[in-house]
Amino acid sequence: QAQLVESGGGLVQPGGSLRLSCAASGINLGINRVTWVRQAPGKELEWVSDMDSSGGNIWYADVVKGRFTMSRDNAKNTVYLQMNSLEPEDSGVYYCQLPGGTLRGQGTRVTVSS
Repeated sequence: QAQLVESGGGLVQPGGSLRLSCAASGINLGINRVTWVRQAPGKELEWVSDMDSSGGNIWYADVVKGRFTMSRDNAKNTVYLQMNSLEPEDSGVYYCQLPGGTLRGQGTRVTVSS
């Protein structure tokens, strides 16, 4: 059974950093497009970043461009989201998912607050 498990969230002060992980089982992330999305309290799901199946193309939402970096470790079958210069507006639950949300993890909560 395919599964995605996010981790790495937590409480961080504005300007701080976190690295989120998305570990996969039952599916090879190295041949799949993977997306990070987030959902702030009371708001809709928001696209954050995309990596294509080759890993050679990565796209970012304008609001995170230059601060967030998506990467992949094929040996660990894990995708990462390095988040720097965090702002309170980055708070929310972060999910990794396959295209169209056909498979999504349980999410990891990020809170940016002083």
